[in-house]
Amino acid sequence: MKMADGTTIVRRNRPGTKAKDFCRWPDEPLEEMDSTLAVQQYIQQLIKRDPSNVELILTMPEAQDEGVWKYEHLRQFCMELNGLAVRLQKQCSPSTCTQMTATDQWIFLCAAHKTPKECPAIDYTRHTLDGAACLLNSNKYFPSRVSIKESSVTKLGSVCRRVYRIFSHAYFHHRRIFDEFEAETYLCHRFTHFVTKYNLMSKENLIVPINEEENNATPGESEA
Repeated sequence: MKMADGTTIVRRNRPGTKAKDFCRWPDEPLEEMDSTLAVQQYIQQLIKRDPSNVELILTMPEAQDEGVWKYEHLRQFCMELNGLAVRLQKQCSPSTCTQMTATDQWIFLCAAHKTPKECPAIDYTRHTLDGAACLLNSNKYFPSRVSIKESSVTKLGSVCRRVYRIFSHAYFHHRRIFDEFEAETYLCHRFTHFVTKYNLMSKENLIVPINEEENNATPGESEA
């Protein structure tokens, strides 16, 4: 990236870069990003600037292909959810969480097996994120990062439903870990707004209140 004064900005972390200086290059307009990964880079740029500004992060630029926009956001969600999965491993083990549950009412079956079956919660989490990564990186369904067939876009909803269960298990069974992670990333807040905005999940399945104020304002609405 070349600045107005002629200096060139290298948009990558050089060897020896300190953690506090990672990715600290200037923002770049989407239309000036010359890469097939431009949408991903733009989304990550907005998140880095202010992860709490969910509305801005989810606002699709003019002329942007909606299918690609939804696809890239879902890829980003899955990448960030790996961070929550790592934290869950401290408490969530096959012996402590023998099923993938959310409250006493919801038990989820793992689709990673030939026939869906019960899995320990941490295994369900790993299987779900691995399965999502395989699908979203599939050359059969997503051969391009610039345009996506509508038949492939329709597969995003099922991925959303499965990965959301990671949020719900963390919220109802590992609340401290969930709250700490959410305070840093606003990821569940962003994901809930994302699937609602693009009708990728039904509201009755969104059982995690995205914040206490909304939950108190509309009692029972987030219960399913």
